[in-house]
Amino acid sequence: MNTYAGQAAVKTGSLQTKILASTFFALVVAACSQIAVYLPISPVPVTMQVLAVLLSGLVLGSRWGAICQAEYLVMGAMGLPVFAGFSGGPAAFADPSGGYLFGFVLGAFLAGWVFEKLQSKTHFAAWAAGVAGIAGIYIVGAPWVGIWIGAASGGSLKSILHGAWFAGVVPFFGIDLIKAFAASGIALGGRFGCGLAANFRRLF
Repeated sequence: MNTYAGQAAVKTGSLQTKILASTFFALVVAACSQIAVYLPISPVPVTMQVLAVLLSGLVLGSRWGAICQAEYLVMGAMGLPVFAGFSGGPAAFADPSGGYLFGFVLGAFLAGWVFEKLQSKTHFAAWAAGVAGIAGIYIVGAPWVGIWIGAASGGSLKSILHGAWFAGVVPFFGIDLIKAFAASGIALGGRFGCGLAANFRRLF
């Protein structure tokens, strides 16, 4: 069972199947958010969320990958403890990590969209799609970290840009590239994400 079979099952299945698939991956993201390590150079923790976000895009495709992440945000906004440190509620979006939470929607969409456009079953294609997804997460998340740090340093443009790069991108980039590689292997292996996505259709 390959990634395309998983995406096809989500695309051609019933609405129930699609919702079930997106909810499953939203819960996977929530579980991965609890695996967190804080670094001294950034107020944002290193978590396994990015791996799950990229996997949702690769397996569910661009549209339902993004819907999955939106569903995850709604869970958190409602107060469910799905964010890092078992936190939840609207206040979590004001934290330094808040921009990355919104970036997950764009990241999952881009990972799925690029993989669909490449129309390739190779690990490199899936990894490249994952890197595009990482870029999407950073585009939204890093500026918010910069603003958060800049506000504490006087609010100058220089401090905002410095914070965005050195606290919002540099600490995570190498680790996230490895996560993209892992996500591509899991997605193309199909024994985890794709197999489940494809089998959801058989439940209805």
